[in-house]
Amino acid sequence: MDFNNTKAWPFIEAQKVLKRLKGKDPEKGYILFETGYGPSGLPHIGTFCENVRTVMVKQAFEKLCDIPTKLIMFSDDMDGMRKVAPNLPNQEMLKENLHRSLTSIPDPFGVDESFAHHNNRRLREFLDSFGVDYEFMSSTEKYKAGDMNKGLLAVLENYDAVMDIMTANIGEERRQTYSPFLPVCPETGHVLQVPVIHTDVAKGTIVYRREDGEEIETSVTDGHCKLQWKPDWAMRWFVLGVDYEMCGKDLIDSVRVSSQVCRAIGGRAPENLIYEHFVDEEGAKISKSKGNGVSIEQWLSYSIQDTLGLYTYRQPTRQKKIFLSLIPQVTDEYAKLLKDYTEQTPEEQVMNPVWHLHAGNPPSPDILPISYNMLLNLVSTSAAAPTKEYVWGVIQKHLPEASAETHPVLDELVGGAIQYYNDLVLPTKNYRTPTEAERAALEDLATSLKELTGNEADEDIQTEIYTVGKRHYEKADLKNWFKTIYEVIFGFSQGPRMGGFTKIYGLNETISLIESSLERAAA
Repeated sequence: MDFNNTKAWPFIEAQKVLKRLKGKDPEKGYILFETGYGPSGLPHIGTFCENVRTVMVKQAFEKLCDIPTKLIMFSDDMDGMRKVAPNLPNQEMLKENLHRSLTSIPDPFGVDESFAHHNNRRLREFLDSFGVDYEFMSSTEKYKAGDMNKGLLAVLENYDAVMDIMTANIGEERRQTYSPFLPVCPETGHVLQVPVIHTDVAKGTIVYRREDGEEIETSVTDGHCKLQWKPDWAMRWFVLGVDYEMCGKDLIDSVRVSSQVCRAIGGRAPENLIYEHFVDEEGAKISKSKGNGVSIEQWLSYSIQDTLGLYTYRQPTRQKKIFLSLIPQVTDEYAKLLKDYTEQTPEEQVMNPVWHLHAGNPPSPDILPISYNMLLNLVSTSAAAPTKEYVWGVIQKHLPEASAETHPVLDELVGGAIQYYNDLVLPTKNYRTPTEAERAALEDLATSLKELTGNEADEDIQTEIYTVGKRHYEKADLKNWFKTIYEVIFGFSQGPRMGGFTKIYGLNETISLIESSLERAAA
Protein backbone atom coordinates (compact mmCIF):
# COMPACT_ATOMS: atom_id res chain seq x y z
CA MET A 1 0.00 0.00 0.00
CA ASP A 2 0.95 3.67 -0.33
CA PHE A 3 1.98 4.93 3.11
CA ASN A 4 2.40 8.56 2.05
CA ASN A 5 -1.09 9.63 3.04
CA THR A 6 -1.26 7.71 6.31
CA LYS A 7 -2.44 9.90 9.18
CA ALA A 8 -1.03 7.81 12.04
CA TRP A 9 1.20 10.13 14.05
CA PRO A 10 4.47 8.16 13.50
CA PHE A 11 4.02 8.60 9.74
CA ILE A 12 3.33 12.32 10.15
CA GLU A 13 6.62 12.59 12.06
CA ALA A 14 8.44 10.45 9.48
CA GLN A 15 7.23 12.75 6.70
CA LYS A 16 8.93 15.66 8.48
CA VAL A 17 12.25 13.80 8.29
CA LEU A 18 11.71 12.94 4.63
CA LYS A 19 10.95 16.58 3.75
CA ARG A 20 14.12 17.59 5.57
CA LEU A 21 16.14 15.79 2.87
CA LYS A 22 14.60 17.84 0.02
CA GLY A 23 14.92 14.90 -2.34
CA LYS A 24 18.64 14.35 -1.66
CA ASP A 25 20.34 11.40 -0.01
CA PRO A 26 21.96 12.22 3.36
CA GLU A 27 25.71 12.84 3.10
CA LYS A 28 26.46 10.40 5.92
CA GLY A 29 24.53 7.68 4.08
CA TYR A 30 21.73 7.19 6.60
CA ILE A 31 19.12 8.98 8.69
CA LEU A 32 20.01 9.18 12.38
CA PHE A 33 17.34 8.96 15.07
CA GLU A 34 18.43 9.70 18.62
CA THR A 35 17.03 9.31 22.10
CA GLY A 36 18.70 10.71 25.20
CA TYR A 37 18.76 9.71 28.82
CA GLY A 38 20.26 11.19 31.96
CA PRO A 39 21.21 8.32 34.34
CA SER A 40 21.06 10.44 37.48
CA GLY A 41 18.17 8.28 38.68
CA LEU A 42 16.61 4.93 37.94
CA PRO A 43 15.13 4.59 34.44
CA HIS A 44 11.43 5.39 34.54
CA ILE A 45 8.52 4.83 32.25
CA GLY A 46 8.97 8.16 30.47
CA THR A 47 12.44 7.12 29.35
CA PHE A 48 11.07 3.90 27.91
CA CYS A 49 8.25 5.76 26.16
CA GLU A 50 10.61 8.13 24.36
CA ASN A 51 12.62 5.21 23.03
CA VAL A 52 9.62 3.19 21.88
CA ARG A 53 7.95 6.19 20.23
CA THR A 54 11.16 7.01 18.36
CA VAL A 55 11.31 3.40 17.12
CA MET A 56 7.77 3.84 15.80
CA VAL A 57 8.77 6.92 13.82
CA LYS A 58 11.85 5.14 12.50
CA GLN A 59 9.70 2.19 11.35
CA ALA A 60 7.32 4.56 9.59
CA PHE A 61 10.21 6.32 7.84
CA GLU A 62 11.49 2.98 6.56
CA LYS A 63 8.09 2.39 4.92
CA LEU A 64 8.28 5.74 3.13
CA CYS A 65 11.68 5.26 1.46
CA ASP A 66 14.72 3.00 1.13
CA ILE A 67 17.21 5.29 2.88
CA PRO A 68 19.10 3.40 5.64
CA THR A 69 18.41 4.40 9.24
CA LYS A 70 20.15 4.20 12.59
CA LEU A 71 18.94 4.72 16.15
CA ILE A 72 21.27 5.70 18.96
CA MET A 73 20.44 5.84 22.64
CA PHE A 74 22.75 8.43 24.17
CA SER A 75 23.40 8.42 27.91
CA ASP A 76 24.49 11.74 29.45
CA ASP A 77 26.55 9.86 31.99
CA MET A 78 29.42 12.33 32.19
CA ASP A 79 27.13 14.84 33.91
CA GLY A 80 27.96 15.77 37.47
CA MET A 81 25.41 14.59 40.01
CA ARG A 82 23.75 17.72 41.46
CA LYS A 83 21.32 16.04 43.86
CA VAL A 84 20.50 12.58 45.19
CA ALA A 85 17.15 10.99 44.37
CA PRO A 86 15.41 9.94 47.61
CA ASN A 87 14.45 6.50 46.24
CA LEU A 88 18.09 5.33 46.08
CA PRO A 89 20.01 3.27 48.67
CA ASN A 90 23.28 4.40 50.29
CA GLN A 91 22.21 8.04 50.49
CA GLU A 92 25.23 9.18 52.50
CA MET A 93 27.71 7.63 50.06
CA LEU A 94 25.96 9.31 47.14
CA LYS A 95 25.94 12.69 48.90
CA GLU A 96 29.67 12.36 49.45
CA ASN A 97 30.06 11.99 45.69
CA LEU A 98 27.99 15.00 44.63
CA HIS A 99 29.40 16.94 41.64
CA ARG A 100 31.37 13.97 40.35
CA SER A 101 30.44 12.53 36.98
CA LEU A 102 27.90 9.72 37.13
CA THR A 103 30.36 7.18 35.74
CA SER A 104 32.81 7.87 38.57
CA ILE A 105 30.31 7.45 41.42
CA PRO A 106 30.15 3.97 43.01
CA ASP A 107 27.03 1.96 42.32
CA PRO A 108 24.79 2.37 45.41
CA PHE A 109 23.32 -1.06 44.65
CA GLY A 110 26.77 -2.65 44.78
CA VAL A 111 26.35 -4.44 41.45
CA ASP A 112 27.94 -2.46 38.63
CA GLU A 113 31.09 -0.50 37.92
CA SER A 114 29.41 2.83 38.71
CA PHE A 115 26.05 4.45 39.36
CA ALA A 116 25.74 5.34 35.68
CA HIS A 117 26.73 1.84 34.58
CA HIS A 118 23.96 0.45 36.79
CA ASN A 119 21.26 2.69 35.35
CA ASN A 120 22.53 2.30 31.80
CA ARG A 121 22.44 -1.48 32.14
CA ARG A 122 18.90 -1.51 33.46
CA LEU A 123 17.63 0.62 30.61
CA ARG A 124 19.53 -1.37 27.99
CA GLU A 125 18.24 -4.67 29.34
CA PHE A 126 14.71 -3.47 29.05
CA LEU A 127 15.16 -2.06 25.55
CA ASP A 128 16.82 -5.33 24.53
CA SER A 129 13.95 -7.37 25.93
CA PHE A 130 11.51 -5.23 23.97
CA GLY A 131 13.45 -5.89 20.77
CA VAL A 132 14.56 -2.29 20.18
CA ASP A 133 17.35 -2.14 17.58
CA TYR A 134 19.70 0.63 18.72
CA GLU A 135 23.30 1.58 19.30
CA PHE A 136 24.17 2.62 22.83
CA MET A 137 26.49 5.60 23.32
CA SER A 138 28.01 6.78 26.58
CA SER A 139 28.85 10.47 26.93
CA THR A 140 31.86 9.61 29.11
CA GLU A 141 33.23 7.18 26.54
CA LYS A 142 32.61 9.51 23.60
CA TYR A 143 34.25 12.46 25.31
CA LYS A 144 37.28 10.53 26.55
CA ALA A 145 37.80 8.77 23.22
CA GLY A 146 38.00 12.12 21.44
CA ASP A 147 34.86 11.47 19.40
CA MET A 148 33.40 14.79 20.54
CA ASN A 149 36.54 16.84 19.96
CA LYS A 150 35.27 18.25 16.66
CA GLY A 151 32.23 19.68 18.40
CA LEU A 152 34.13 20.87 21.46
CA LEU A 153 36.59 22.77 19.28
CA ALA A 154 33.70 24.21 17.25
CA VAL A 155 32.21 25.58 20.47
CA LEU A 156 35.60 27.00 21.42
CA GLU A 157 36.03 28.61 17.98
CA ASN A 158 32.57 30.16 18.23
CA TYR A 159 32.80 30.88 21.95
CA ASP A 160 31.52 34.46 21.78
CA ALA A 161 28.52 33.54 19.61
CA VAL A 162 27.63 30.66 21.92
CA MET A 163 28.01 32.90 24.97
CA ASP A 164 25.74 35.53 23.39
CA ILE A 165 23.03 32.93 22.83
CA MET A 166 23.31 31.42 26.28
CA THR A 167 23.58 34.64 28.31
CA ALA A 168 20.51 35.99 26.54
CA ASN A 169 18.58 33.04 27.95
CA ILE A 170 19.73 32.91 31.57
CA GLY A 171 19.32 35.16 34.60
CA GLU A 172 21.57 38.08 35.41
CA GLU A 173 23.26 36.42 38.39
CA ARG A 174 24.21 33.31 36.43
CA ARG A 175 25.56 35.37 33.54
CA GLN A 176 28.37 36.60 35.76
CA THR A 177 29.99 33.15 36.00
CA TYR A 178 28.47 31.23 33.09
CA SER A 179 30.60 29.28 30.63
CA PRO A 180 29.52 26.51 28.21
CA PHE A 181 32.59 24.53 29.33
CA LEU A 182 32.58 22.60 32.60
CA PRO A 183 36.17 21.59 33.45
CA VAL A 184 36.67 18.24 35.16
CA CYS A 185 38.88 18.76 38.22
CA PRO A 186 41.81 16.30 37.99
CA GLU A 187 42.10 16.22 41.80
CA THR A 188 38.48 15.68 42.92
CA GLY A 189 36.82 14.46 39.73
CA HIS A 190 34.17 17.16 40.19
CA VAL A 191 32.51 18.57 37.10
CA LEU A 192 33.05 22.24 37.88
CA GLN A 193 30.72 25.16 37.21
CA VAL A 194 33.31 27.93 37.26
CA PRO A 195 34.00 31.10 35.24
CA VAL A 196 36.27 30.87 32.19
CA ILE A 197 38.61 33.87 32.00
CA HIS A 198 40.51 33.06 28.79
CA THR A 199 40.15 30.90 25.66
CA ASP A 200 42.87 29.84 23.24
CA VAL A 201 41.54 28.45 19.99
CA ALA A 202 45.00 27.65 18.63
CA LYS A 203 45.91 25.55 21.66
CA GLY A 204 42.39 24.21 22.19
CA THR A 205 42.39 25.28 25.83
CA ILE A 206 40.55 27.43 28.34
CA VAL A 207 41.71 29.05 31.54
CA TYR A 208 39.26 28.89 34.44
CA ARG A 209 39.30 30.22 37.99
CA ARG A 210 38.69 27.73 40.79
CA GLU A 211 36.82 28.63 43.96
CA ASP A 212 40.16 29.02 45.77
CA GLY A 213 41.14 31.68 43.22
CA GLU A 214 43.78 29.63 41.39
CA GLU A 215 43.75 29.93 37.60
CA ILE A 216 44.00 26.61 35.75
CA GLU A 217 44.57 26.01 32.04
CA THR A 218 43.06 22.84 30.59
CA SER A 219 42.34 21.33 27.23
CA VAL A 220 38.68 21.28 26.18
CA THR A 221 39.14 17.95 24.37
CA ASP A 222 39.51 14.26 25.32
CA GLY A 223 37.26 14.41 28.37
CA HIS A 224 39.02 17.24 30.22
CA CYS A 225 35.88 19.37 29.90
CA LYS A 226 32.18 18.65 29.70
CA LEU A 227 29.72 21.04 28.07
CA GLN A 228 26.74 22.52 29.84
CA TRP A 229 23.45 20.77 29.00
CA LYS A 230 22.11 22.94 26.16
CA PRO A 231 25.44 23.48 24.36
CA ASP A 232 26.18 19.77 24.89
CA TRP A 233 22.91 18.78 23.20
CA ALA A 234 23.65 21.11 20.30
CA MET A 235 27.22 19.83 20.00
CA ARG A 236 25.99 16.24 19.91
CA TRP A 237 23.54 17.02 17.08
CA PHE A 238 26.40 18.66 15.20
CA VAL A 239 28.98 15.90 15.67
CA LEU A 240 26.69 12.93 15.11
CA GLY A 241 24.46 14.51 12.48
CA VAL A 242 21.20 13.77 14.31
CA ASP A 243 18.14 14.06 12.06
CA TYR A 244 15.34 13.35 14.53
CA GLU A 245 14.95 13.51 18.30
CA MET A 246 11.79 13.95 20.36
CA CYS A 247 11.61 15.32 23.87
CA GLY A 248 9.21 16.25 26.64
CA LYS A 249 7.28 19.50 26.94
CA ASP A 250 9.57 20.74 29.71
CA LEU A 251 12.41 20.97 27.16
CA ILE A 252 10.72 23.31 24.67
CA ASP A 253 13.05 26.15 25.65
CA SER A 254 16.06 23.83 25.61
CA VAL A 255 15.25 22.79 22.04
CA ARG A 256 15.01 26.42 20.96
CA VAL A 257 18.28 27.46 22.58
CA SER A 258 20.19 24.31 21.60
CA SER A 259 19.03 24.77 18.01
CA GLN A 260 20.49 28.27 18.00
CA VAL A 261 23.79 26.98 19.38
CA CYS A 262 23.85 24.16 16.84
CA ARG A 263 23.51 26.66 13.98
CA ALA A 264 26.18 28.91 15.54
CA ILE A 265 28.77 26.09 15.47
CA GLY A 266 27.91 25.05 11.92
CA GLY A 267 25.30 22.33 12.43
CA ARG A 268 21.60 21.81 11.80
CA ALA A 269 19.14 20.96 14.53
CA PRO A 270 17.10 17.77 14.08
CA GLU A 271 13.39 17.48 13.45
CA ASN A 272 11.56 17.29 16.74
CA LEU A 273 8.34 16.14 18.39
CA ILE A 274 7.41 17.73 21.69
CA TYR A 275 5.45 15.20 23.70
CA GLU A 276 3.45 15.61 26.88
CA HIS A 277 4.66 13.92 30.03
CA PHE A 278 2.95 11.14 31.87
CA VAL A 279 1.77 12.18 35.30
CA ASP A 280 1.02 10.09 38.35
CA GLU A 281 -2.45 9.53 39.79
CA GLU A 282 -2.26 12.86 41.62
CA GLY A 283 -1.35 14.73 38.44
CA ALA A 284 2.35 15.26 39.29
CA LYS A 285 4.99 14.80 36.58
CA ILE A 286 6.84 11.51 36.91
CA SER A 287 10.35 12.26 38.09
CA LYS A 288 13.57 10.27 38.52
CA SER A 289 14.47 12.36 41.55
CA LYS A 290 11.09 11.86 43.24
CA GLY A 291 10.71 8.24 42.21
CA ASN A 292 6.96 8.70 41.85
CA GLY A 293 4.61 7.12 39.35
CA VAL A 294 4.62 3.64 37.86
CA SER A 295 7.96 1.98 37.21
CA ILE A 296 8.71 -0.18 34.18
CA GLU A 297 9.28 -3.14 36.48
CA GLN A 298 5.93 -2.63 38.22
CA TRP A 299 3.95 -2.59 34.99
CA LEU A 300 5.72 -5.66 33.66
CA SER A 301 5.16 -7.60 36.87
CA TYR A 302 1.43 -7.42 36.09
CA SER A 303 1.18 -7.40 32.30
CA ILE A 304 3.14 -7.90 29.08
CA GLN A 305 5.46 -5.44 27.37
CA ASP A 306 3.15 -4.76 24.46
CA THR A 307 0.48 -3.33 26.74
CA LEU A 308 2.96 -0.75 28.01
CA GLY A 309 3.83 -0.04 24.38
CA LEU A 310 0.14 0.47 23.61
CA TYR A 311 -0.27 3.04 26.36
CA THR A 312 2.86 4.74 25.05
CA TYR A 313 1.48 4.95 21.51
CA ARG A 314 -1.72 6.75 22.38
CA GLN A 315 -1.77 10.54 21.76
CA PRO A 316 1.83 11.46 22.62
CA THR A 317 1.09 15.19 22.59
CA ARG A 318 -1.59 14.86 25.28
CA GLN A 319 -0.90 14.58 28.98
CA LYS A 320 -2.01 11.24 30.41
CA LYS A 321 -2.12 9.82 33.89
CA ILE A 322 -0.51 6.45 34.36
CA PHE A 323 -1.30 4.25 37.33
CA LEU A 324 -1.51 0.55 38.06
CA SER A 325 -5.29 0.20 38.01
CA LEU A 326 -5.17 0.97 34.27
CA ILE A 327 -3.45 -2.33 33.55
CA PRO A 328 -6.52 -4.60 33.18
CA GLN A 329 -8.20 -2.10 30.84
CA VAL A 330 -5.12 -1.52 28.69
CA THR A 331 -4.34 -5.23 28.49
CA ASP A 332 -7.86 -6.07 27.31
CA GLU A 333 -7.75 -3.19 24.84
CA TYR A 334 -4.55 -4.67 23.37
CA ALA A 335 -6.29 -8.04 22.90
CA LYS A 336 -9.25 -6.33 21.21
CA LEU A 337 -6.97 -4.40 18.84
CA LEU A 338 -5.29 -7.65 17.79
CA LYS A 339 -8.70 -9.09 16.95
CA ASP A 340 -9.78 -5.91 15.13
CA TYR A 341 -6.60 -6.01 13.04
CA THR A 342 -7.55 -9.30 11.41
CA GLU A 343 -10.79 -7.78 10.12
CA GLN A 344 -9.40 -4.45 8.88
CA THR A 345 -8.28 -3.21 5.47
CA PRO A 346 -4.56 -2.41 5.02
CA GLU A 347 -5.37 1.31 5.35
CA GLU A 348 -7.22 0.67 8.61
CA GLN A 349 -4.52 -1.66 9.90
CA VAL A 350 -1.82 0.98 9.71
CA MET A 351 -4.01 3.21 11.90
CA ASN A 352 -4.26 0.43 14.45
CA PRO A 353 -1.66 0.84 17.26
CA VAL A 354 -0.65 -2.85 17.06
CA TRP A 355 0.75 -2.20 13.56
CA HIS A 356 3.26 0.18 15.13
CA LEU A 357 3.90 -2.02 18.15
CA HIS A 358 4.86 -4.93 15.92
CA ALA A 359 6.35 -3.18 12.87
CA GLY A 360 3.40 -4.11 10.69
CA ASN A 361 3.33 -7.77 11.71
CA PRO A 362 1.25 -8.21 14.87
CA PRO A 363 0.63 -11.67 16.33
CA SER A 364 -2.64 -13.55 16.03
CA PRO A 365 -5.36 -12.65 18.55
CA ASP A 366 -5.38 -16.34 19.44
CA ILE A 367 -2.44 -15.65 21.77
CA LEU A 368 -4.94 -14.09 24.22
CA PRO A 369 -8.15 -16.16 24.20
CA ILE A 370 -9.16 -14.95 27.68
CA SER A 371 -9.39 -11.35 28.91
CA TYR A 372 -7.31 -9.99 31.76
CA ASN A 373 -10.41 -9.08 33.73
CA MET A 374 -11.62 -12.66 33.28
CA LEU A 375 -8.29 -13.96 34.61
CA LEU A 376 -8.62 -11.74 37.68
CA ASN A 377 -12.02 -13.19 38.43
CA LEU A 378 -10.80 -16.75 37.88
CA VAL A 379 -7.94 -16.01 40.27
CA SER A 380 -10.42 -14.70 42.85
CA THR A 381 -12.36 -18.00 42.90
CA SER A 382 -9.45 -19.95 44.37
CA ALA A 383 -10.24 -21.04 47.91
CA ALA A 384 -6.54 -21.02 48.80
CA ALA A 385 -3.70 -18.78 47.64
CA PRO A 386 -4.13 -18.68 43.85
CA THR A 387 -1.55 -20.47 41.72
CA LYS A 388 -0.87 -20.81 38.02
CA GLU A 389 -1.77 -24.48 38.24
CA TYR A 390 -5.21 -23.63 39.64
CA VAL A 391 -5.95 -20.98 36.98
CA TRP A 392 -4.72 -23.17 34.14
CA GLY A 393 -6.86 -26.02 35.48
CA VAL A 394 -9.93 -23.82 35.14
CA ILE A 395 -8.88 -22.54 31.69
CA GLN A 396 -8.28 -26.04 30.35
CA LYS A 397 -11.84 -27.12 31.20
CA HIS A 398 -12.93 -24.56 28.61
CA LEU A 399 -9.89 -24.70 26.32
CA PRO A 400 -8.48 -28.22 26.70
CA GLU A 401 -5.97 -27.67 23.88
CA ALA A 402 -4.42 -24.65 25.60
CA SER A 403 -1.41 -24.82 27.90
CA ALA A 404 1.47 -22.70 29.15
CA GLU A 405 3.58 -24.17 26.33
CA THR A 406 1.08 -23.46 23.52
CA HIS A 407 0.06 -20.04 24.91
CA PRO A 408 3.16 -18.49 26.54
CA VAL A 409 1.73 -14.94 26.38
CA LEU A 410 -1.42 -16.05 28.18
CA ASP A 411 0.75 -17.88 30.70
CA GLU A 412 2.66 -14.66 31.36
CA LEU A 413 -0.64 -12.87 31.93
CA VAL A 414 -1.87 -15.62 34.27
CA GLY A 415 1.19 -14.95 36.44
CA GLY A 416 0.66 -11.20 36.13
CA ALA A 417 -3.01 -11.45 37.07
CA ILE A 418 -2.16 -13.50 40.17
CA GLN A 419 0.42 -10.89 41.20
CA TYR A 420 -2.00 -8.04 40.47
CA TYR A 421 -4.75 -9.75 42.48
CA ASN A 422 -2.47 -10.36 45.47
CA ASP A 423 -0.97 -6.86 45.46
CA LEU A 424 -3.85 -4.63 44.44
CA VAL A 425 -7.18 -6.48 44.65
CA LEU A 426 -6.99 -8.73 47.67
CA PRO A 427 -6.07 -5.94 50.14
CA THR A 428 -9.21 -4.02 49.13
CA LYS A 429 -11.52 -6.98 48.61
CA ASN A 430 -14.78 -6.56 50.53
CA TYR A 431 -17.69 -8.94 50.16
CA ARG A 432 -20.94 -7.01 50.55
CA THR A 433 -23.92 -8.45 52.37
CA PRO A 434 -26.90 -8.39 49.98
CA THR A 435 -30.21 -6.77 50.85
CA GLU A 436 -33.24 -9.02 51.02
CA ALA A 437 -34.25 -7.98 47.50
CA GLU A 438 -30.71 -8.65 46.21
CA ARG A 439 -30.63 -12.03 47.94
CA ALA A 440 -33.89 -12.98 46.25
CA ALA A 441 -32.47 -11.98 42.87
CA LEU A 442 -29.28 -14.00 43.41
CA GLU A 443 -31.26 -17.04 44.56
CA ASP A 444 -33.36 -16.68 41.42
CA LEU A 445 -30.16 -16.55 39.36
CA ALA A 446 -28.85 -19.79 40.87
CA THR A 447 -32.19 -21.50 40.23
CA SER A 448 -32.34 -20.26 36.63
CA LEU A 449 -28.79 -21.40 35.88
CA LYS A 450 -29.66 -24.87 37.14
CA GLU A 451 -32.17 -25.11 34.30
CA LEU A 452 -29.38 -24.75 31.70
CA THR A 453 -27.41 -27.68 30.31
CA GLY A 454 -23.96 -26.09 30.34
CA ASN A 455 -23.66 -26.47 26.57
CA GLU A 456 -25.10 -23.02 25.86
CA ALA A 457 -22.97 -20.33 24.25
CA ASP A 458 -21.72 -17.61 26.57
CA GLU A 459 -24.08 -15.09 24.93
CA ASP A 460 -27.04 -17.34 25.74
CA ILE A 461 -25.91 -17.57 29.36
CA GLN A 462 -25.49 -13.79 29.43
CA THR A 463 -29.04 -13.40 28.14
CA GLU A 464 -30.36 -15.67 30.91
CA ILE A 465 -28.53 -13.63 33.57
CA TYR A 466 -29.90 -10.45 32.01
CA THR A 467 -33.43 -11.91 32.02
CA VAL A 468 -33.18 -12.73 35.73
CA GLY A 469 -32.09 -9.17 36.37
CA LYS A 470 -35.10 -7.77 34.55
CA ARG A 471 -37.37 -9.70 36.90
CA HIS A 472 -35.92 -7.86 39.89
CA TYR A 473 -34.63 -4.51 38.59
CA GLU A 474 -36.06 -1.69 36.53
CA LYS A 475 -34.52 -1.49 33.05
CA ALA A 476 -32.70 1.76 33.85
CA ASP A 477 -31.22 0.14 36.96
CA LEU A 478 -29.89 -3.10 35.43
CA LYS A 479 -26.27 -1.99 35.79
CA ASN A 480 -26.78 -2.30 39.55
CA TRP A 481 -27.82 -5.92 39.04
CA PHE A 482 -24.40 -6.77 37.70
CA LYS A 483 -22.73 -4.60 40.33
CA THR A 484 -24.59 -6.62 42.98
CA ILE A 485 -23.27 -9.86 41.47
CA TYR A 486 -19.69 -8.59 41.50
CA GLU A 487 -19.79 -7.11 45.00
CA VAL A 488 -21.52 -10.05 46.68
CA ILE A 489 -19.80 -12.90 44.81
CA PHE A 490 -16.34 -11.49 44.00
CA GLY A 491 -15.86 -8.75 46.59
CA PHE A 492 -15.30 -5.88 44.17
CA SER A 493 -17.57 -3.65 42.12
CA GLN A 494 -16.39 -4.50 38.61
CA GLY A 495 -15.98 -7.76 36.77
CA PRO A 496 -16.23 -9.65 33.49
CA ARG A 497 -19.30 -10.43 31.42
CA MET A 498 -20.91 -13.07 33.56
CA GLY A 499 -21.92 -15.18 30.57
CA GLY A 500 -18.31 -15.54 29.50
CA PHE A 501 -17.17 -16.13 33.07
CA THR A 502 -19.76 -18.88 33.60
CA LYS A 503 -18.78 -20.56 30.33
CA ILE A 504 -15.13 -20.68 31.30
CA TYR A 505 -15.46 -21.30 35.02
CA GLY A 506 -18.22 -23.86 34.55
CA LEU A 507 -21.98 -23.76 35.00
CA ASN A 508 -22.11 -25.92 38.12
CA GLU A 509 -19.07 -24.18 39.58
CA THR A 510 -20.71 -20.76 39.07
CA ILE A 511 -23.93 -21.95 40.74
CA SER A 512 -21.87 -23.20 43.70
CA LEU A 513 -20.04 -19.85 43.81
CA ILE A 514 -23.35 -17.98 44.05
CA GLU A 515 -24.74 -20.29 46.72
CA SER A 516 -21.58 -20.24 48.83
CA SER A 517 -21.54 -16.43 48.61
CA LEU A 518 -25.09 -16.29 49.96
CA GLU A 519 -24.20 -18.71 52.74
CA ARG A 520 -21.18 -16.60 53.68
CA ALA A 521 -23.33 -13.47 53.73
CA ALA A 522 -25.89 -15.17 55.97
CA ALA A 523 -23.30 -16.43 58.46
